[in-house]
Amino acid sequence: MRTIEASELIINNRGAVYHVNCRPEEIADTIITVGDPDRVKEVSKYFDRIEFKNHHREFNTHTGYIGKKRISVTSTGIGPDNIDIVINELDALVNIDLESRTVKENITSLNIIRVGTCGSLQKEIPVDSFVASTHGLGLDNLMHFYSTQPTHEDSQLLHAFNNHTQLNEASIVPYVNGASSKLLKEFVEDFHHGITVTCPGFYGPQGRVLRMGLAQPNLIDQLTSFSFGQHRISNFEMETSAIYGMGKILGHHCLSLSAIVANRITKEFSSDGNAAVEKLILITLENIAASL
Repeated sequence: MRTIEASELIINNRGAVYHVNCRPEEIADTIITVGDPDRVKEVSKYFDRIEFKNHHREFNTHTGYIGKKRISVTSTGIGPDNIDIVINELDALVNIDLESRTVKENITSLNIIRVGTCGSLQKEIPVDSFVASTHGLGLDNLMHFYSTQPTHEDSQLLHAFNNHTQLNEASIVPYVNGASSKLLKEFVEDFHHGITVTCPGFYGPQGRVLRMGLAQPNLIDQLTSFSFGQHRISNFEMETSAIYGMGKILGHHCLSLSAIVANRITKEFSSDGNAAVEKLILITLENIAASL
């Protein structure tokens, strides 16, 4: 059995995995991820009791209970690169014996639910509404560093997307993975469903122009007009494709939930995005406590 070297999985002097600064007993099997470290306490304030509070750099984690349901909430920071850190380390906490540094024989599947914000790419998905992502379509490059096996449906969707946008001819190599059907079915009422595009930046990669010109000036139109069967692109943000891609490889159930704070088609921005996020947090916790 392969031993994972100290340089490959860093464990600190209290026996916690380095970046998230958690020990195995300090996380639950159902985990909410949020980008903003300050949003962790906005989730955990609804816990009936909190067992653990851990912090290191931009990674905050609170673990506690709603009734008998044990839940963790952890911050990731922004972007696929941070998702690479968090998902790997959460998986290590449940599936690697940190003392022997070997993979456990029995693998644990986590429920990982992202709660974040995004921009709508359809005029009929308004600000302050919610999206549950059926797929994460990545314009970032994270999953190209891992060995993956796309499903037949995902391959067909990706082929159609490349034909429609021609982004692959501009050295952008998209990838796609689906949400957990187990989790997605619990978030139907009050949610739009659609493909979420994950971008590797906030400005140019999402079609914003300040002082630099764009290599892909028609990107938003291309995304908005794409459809594949009953699927269409509903929104974009900066983490979903990485969560779905890594979750699929590692055997975790993943879902991304987003509050729309901007509509890029109507050019509207939410007058109270915090209120929308607060409502999304409450709905998420209610569904987790009732169903998972």
